[in-house]
Amino acid sequence: MAKALGMIEFKTVSTGVVATDTMVKTSQVELVQAETVCPGKYIALISGDLSAVQAAVENAAALNGDNLIDSFVLGNPHESIFPAIYGTTTLEKVRALGILETFNAAAIIEAADAAAKTAAVDLIELRIAKGMCGKSYMFLTGEVAAVQAAIENAKTLIGDKGMYLDSSVIAQPDEQVCKAIL
Repeated sequence: MAKALGMIEFKTVSTGVVATDTMVKTSQVELVQAETVCPGKYIALISGDLSAVQAAVENAAALNGDNLIDSFVLGNPHESIFPAIYGTTTLEKVRALGILETFNAAAIIEAADAAAKTAAVDLIELRIAKGMCGKSYMFLTGEVAAVQAAIENAKTLIGDKGMYLDSSVIAQPDEQVCKAIL
């Protein structure tokens, strides 16, 4: 049985809480995170067996589709996702710095997973719609070519959903910039 990660993102807190309650009551999933994010949206992140996570996300989306912004299910999420979300990633040095922004919360996690699976990069941080008016961003590092490949793959994935906002790669970020973002 594969461990999976799923997320729902709703326009309203009320719908988000109801959908989250439905997910955990109707499927064998673990609620990892559920909270209000800017600007008054609601996200819930769940984990469990792939079939249970998929059923929970699909059910919540179907029952509450009018207020659904986005959702996803990752069958085998990259292990660096959670440290990046919770700000516990430790790095010795930032080589090249990749930055990618999305219009919503769910897309940034999908983008980070795709980026981390594309090339030898380290996820530094995922900022999920907090203090960003609903937008989200990620920082990652690695060799320049790896960071460029990771950003391009993530950009393509979320661009297909219309959630891509902007991205950049800095070959050798100044130490002052690194201190400011770490």
